[in-house]
Amino acid sequence: MTWSFTLGRLLGSELRVHVTFFLLLAWVGFAAYSSGGLPAAIENLVFVLALFACVVAHEFGHALMARRYGIKTPDITLLPIGGLARLERMPEKPMQEVAVALAGPAVNIAIWIVLVALGAGMPFETIAQIDSTGPALLNRLAYVNLLLAAFNMIPAFPMDGGRVFRALLCLKMDRVKATKVAAIGGQMVAVAFGFWGLSTGNPLLVLIAVFVFVAANSESQDVAMRSVARRVLARDAMITEFHALSPSDTLATAAQAVIHTTQHEFPVMGADDHLMGFLTRERLFAALAGDHPRSDPATSVMVTDIPQVQLTSGLETVLDGLHKGAPAIAVCSQAGNMVGYITRENIGELMVIRSR
Repeated sequence: MTWSFTLGRLLGSELRVHVTFFLLLAWVGFAAYSSGGLPAAIENLVFVLALFACVVAHEFGHALMARRYGIKTPDITLLPIGGLARLERMPEKPMQEVAVALAGPAVNIAIWIVLVALGAGMPFETIAQIDSTGPALLNRLAYVNLLLAAFNMIPAFPMDGGRVFRALLCLKMDRVKATKVAAIGGQMVAVAFGFWGLSTGNPLLVLIAVFVFVAANSESQDVAMRSVARRVLARDAMITEFHALSPSDTLATAAQAVIHTTQHEFPVMGADDHLMGFLTRERLFAALAGDHPRSDPATSVMVTDIPQVQLTSGLETVLDGLHKGAPAIAVCSQAGNMVGYITRENIGELMVIRSR
């Protein structure tokens, strides 16, 4: 997602597009131009853009339904294989999750009804020519929206049908076990898609298979992690023995600290243990590889926007901060002094220990 940029805001969410989306447009345009010339290339590009407008509408269906339950959607990202609405959290009441999951396919069904009302025909042969410029644009769009709705309702996590399946399983078992069952189902479907894509020479199916397999495993791990996190406080997970930098330390000093310690991030501490920011190894290496002199202060490349939590804060709050991109979460005393910090790495280690 670091390779995506903002197109603007719509209905309270930031609309983003991944740079690889333009590679898809280039591939579609070149393939159509090679077979049918400039008119075919233009028509296919218009079709792809219209298709992704429907995908955006699908994702906003999820976002607007989630908003009814007090869940915000910070951004929606367009990818070559579809769209991704990033909800602040997933609703944990089963029927709320069902409603949010079904809202996306419902939008595609609504678009299909509108297109048919506008005169889109539905001859069966259109579905076999959906990637060609033969059928009318409205006919192709109508079929694609039906296919999107049907495809998303496959009971394979993390697709919408898989989320409905997980929600229904939650009525009979705990959320962690239900997610694991739904994720295994999703990975089995992903393997089937992968073999199908390889046997037919379709790279898009292989790409979808990889995405579904990885996303299912990631979601299962995240739910398991949050289940453990609800029972753990920040003070139980924080790093308390660390090497800190001072505002006067240079990039050369920080480089020596990287060599002599195993830390990946270094807090920069001011007077009275006041946290000024964190210098990460990635930022340090980028600065050393660039035009920054080694005599520059470490503060010149540190991350300053560091979330802070109290010792008694729940670890789930820490996870939310880390998911928003912070390199670490500072754990502070009531006086506001940092007494430790938490990273993704040591949360992962804690989860391994707690799961034994």
